[in-house]
Amino acid sequence: MALFTVFLLACVTALATGLGVLPVAWLGPTRTERWRPLLWGIAAGVMTAASIGLIIEPISNAQWLPLIVGGVIGVAFLLIGQRAMAGREMQVGQLSGVHVRRSALVFAVLFVHSLPEGFALGSSWSADNALGVFVFIAIALQNVPEGTATAIPMAQAGFSGSQQFWAAVGTSIPQPIGAVIAFLLVEQITVLLPWSLGFAAGAMLALVVLELLPDALGPRDGRPLAIVGIAGSMLVMAALALLLGA
Repeated sequence: MALFTVFLLACVTALATGLGVLPVAWLGPTRTERWRPLLWGIAAGVMTAASIGLIIEPISNAQWLPLIVGGVIGVAFLLIGQRAMAGREMQVGQLSGVHVRRSALVFAVLFVHSLPEGFALGSSWSADNALGVFVFIAIALQNVPEGTATAIPMAQAGFSGSQQFWAAVGTSIPQPIGAVIAFLLVEQITVLLPWSLGFAAGAMLALVVLELLPDALGPRDGRPLAIVGIAGSMLVMAALALLLGA
């Protein structure tokens, strides 16, 4: 029964990611393009704050080796993915171009990032149900802006609202899987957690630096909006972390 409960909770956190698509769907294609620097700034800020959040626990536990090695592997993962896609025309149905490629990169990085979140949920629920509820709420709330970050490049590429929603939910598919594995193998997963957290943080930060920030800060007339998006989203994520006691 407890195993089914943790699996069900992790499925709810995955569905919460889809809620982040709603603001982008509300804007529509024309307004999305008009507010592009702001939206890319928000995506960059959300991912930066999320990656910082991932490394706090390993740092507080002085788990430097797994954190650094995992981070380096995460950066390499992003660079290899970027290089593999660079010379190819990414096409999904009738859609193609740079935004389709970037949508694929954002999806891949957030997909990887969600596995350690699943580990955290399963481990905490195994240790203490009250702690598990707290972690469940924290992950579900954090997943909402990550869904927004998934939807932004997809909206620019021309994907429909339903495609954006299911892609956002899809980035969190590893959460139920990771939660079940961690619940069953809590001691083994606890050892692997700092490595997976470092990997996810490294990949996310590399994505921000190499893909999102250049697009957000590229147009000179859009830089004030981009800065507002970066700073505002990071402040919201920090306030959320403080509110949840994270």
